[in-house]
Formats: sequence, C-alpha cells, structure tokens
Amino acid sequence: MTARPYNFSAGPAAMPAEVLEIAAGEMLDWHGTGMSVMEMSHRGKAFGEIIARAEADLRSLLAIPAQFKVLFMQGGGLGENAIVPLNLSRGGAVDFVISGSWSQKSHKEAGRYAQARVAASNADTKHTTLPAPASWAIGGDAQYVHLCSNETIHGVEFHELPDLKALGSDAPLVIDFSSHVASRPVDWSRVGLAFGGAQKNLGPAGLTLVVVREDLLGHALPICPSAFNYQTVADNGSMYNTPPTYAIYLAGLTFQWLQRQGGIAEMERRNIAKAALLYDFIDRSAFYENRVAPEARSRMNIPFFLQDESRNEAFLAGAQARGLLQLKGHKSVGGMRASLYNAMPIEGVRALVDYMQQFEKEMA
Repeated sequence: MTARPYNFSAGPAAMPAEVLEIAAGEMLDWHGTGMSVMEMSHRGKAFGEIIARAEADLRSLLAIPAQFKVLFMQGGGLGENAIVPLNLSRGGAVDFVISGSWSQKSHKEAGRYAQARVAASNADTKHTTLPAPASWAIGGDAQYVHLCSNETIHGVEFHELPDLKALGSDAPLVIDFSSHVASRPVDWSRVGLAFGGAQKNLGPAGLTLVVVREDLLGHALPICPSAFNYQTVADNGSMYNTPPTYAIYLAGLTFQWLQRQGGIAEMERRNIAKAALLYDFIDRSAFYENRVAPEARSRMNIPFFLQDESRNEAFLAGAQARGLLQLKGHKSVGGMRASLYNAMPIEGVRALVDYMQQFEKEMA
C-alpha cells in the first residue's frame, strides 16, 4: 500500500493497515469457502470458527478469567448505558463517578431504569482532574458503581482501577473501557463488568464488547429486551440474534495483530512512549497548552489548545495538508485533540510534533 495519512480520529478510529490488507485479500473468499464473511451464515461452521477464535484470542490478550463471560453485542457504549442498568440495577440504586461527558451521559441514561446517584464528580474543575477514590460517597445499597475509566472528550484517565472492597463497598465495579481497552492490562479482580465499543482500539463501529462476571447474570429487569439480556446472550454464545459478523471478524484480525506486536504489555509500553512524546512537547511550549492535571492525563486522547485560538483553522488546514487528519477537538470543548490508539505508530506522533513545532515558529 502507498503511505497513508496519520488519522488521529477519536472514533471510529484508524485500524492497523495490516489488518485492512488481510481483510481486503479475503473479501471475496474467506479461506476457500467461496464466500465473504459478510455473506456467510452466523450459524455456519465457518463463522463459528471465526467467533470462537476471536473470543479465545481476546481472552488470552486481556487475561480474562474463566468466571467472566465474553459477549459480542451491538448498540455501542451509549446502548450499554441502558443495557447495564437493565441487567444489573435490579431497579434499585446505582452510583456513578462523574469524570467527563461520557460518565455524565451514562448517569443520565441509567436514571430511566434505576435510582442513579452521583458518588463523586470532577465538574468543579471542568473535568481536568479525577476525584480520589477515598472521597467517593458509595451507598451501602448500591447495586453497582459505574466508572468511565478513560474520558475520550476531556482526556482524563484512571490509570489504576479503584479497589471498592478497600473502600468498604461490596458493589461490583462497572467500567466503560471503550477508549482504552487493549491499551493496558485490566485488573479483573476489581471489575464486575467491562464494556466498550470496538471502534477505537479493537475494530470497526458496530461491535460492542461486554465482559461480565458470571454471578452478575440472571438479574435483568422484566422490561429488559431479550436480545439485551446478558444471561440470554451468554447462553446463546452471542448468537441469540444475528451478531455483527463482519465487525467480529475484523476485531478478531485485530486481536491477532496485537498478538504479533507483542501483546498488551508491549502496547502499553508503546502507548506510554507516544503520550509522553506529545505531552512533553506541549508542556515545553508557550504556544500550546493541555489543561488536564498531569496525574489525570489520558494516554489515548490528548486535548490541547492554541493559546491564540484565532489560529485554529490555519493550524487544522496545515495539518490536513501534511496528512495529519481529524485533529479538531470535540465541539463541546473546542481546541484540538489527538487520539493515540494502538494503531497509531510513534512515527505519527513524531510527525504531529514536528508540524506543531513548525507551525509555532511560523506564527512567531
């Protein structure tokens, strides 16, 4: 393939070129079946092999314990904001840690099915810090505690998951790990359920991953649709209804690519290096700024601002001309944002830093 631009989109995001090349080569004929994966029955042997390997590879990559079910679903993170309380709230109280836009949306949606409470919030710092777990007000009747462990829009990340038992709570921790899944290890001893859309680090839009501890199954509210009932989905091997077959196939190819790169430990090493490269440049510059407290900064999503925002359009136009794509920040916060997911090589970050440095000199 010819050289591709560097795509800094927050999602749907860049996928590894190697994965796309494999998929292109298999588009018309998967492994001699004479069918594209898009054409084959999800009940057939061929797709059965694809989904079985995808689950096995994901379990190996993320070191998912046997007592957790892996569910391939649809609806994205926004869908799970409803599906989680439909399955886990039992109609009671659930507690939320508000750390940015996505946890705010999760809290609001859960309020339609449960008593959704705020256990902690960083709204007073405009989502630039993280509330310390010791300050969380978790109710003794909480059915679960919801945490968005990486906020894509505001660029804050919990690099260590809280130990709720150490905080005196027996509630299971639910994490939305959409934008950092497979970028670092997961401490499953502290998690009851994890969910995430695949379109940032794992594959294309359309696939939602749910990893849920078995003891949390079987408690869905009567109003929960059958296709969203975790117990039903688990009992049917993620094929109670037609799953997003092609998205699962592409995610499976991505899992194999991650294995070839050296697994999650190697991806974490790379992600630390990529984020440090960009943050270090921004911190040394008087032309750009990142407003997130250093200890709360996301490795995956780095928002930054030009001190003179009248130059935003010129900056974006220059970036586009150099093959540095989708750097405009989310409309709710403005500025710029560079998303450094697993598929972004460090060469892309170097190219961005070189351009930022050049643009700063030109504007001096």
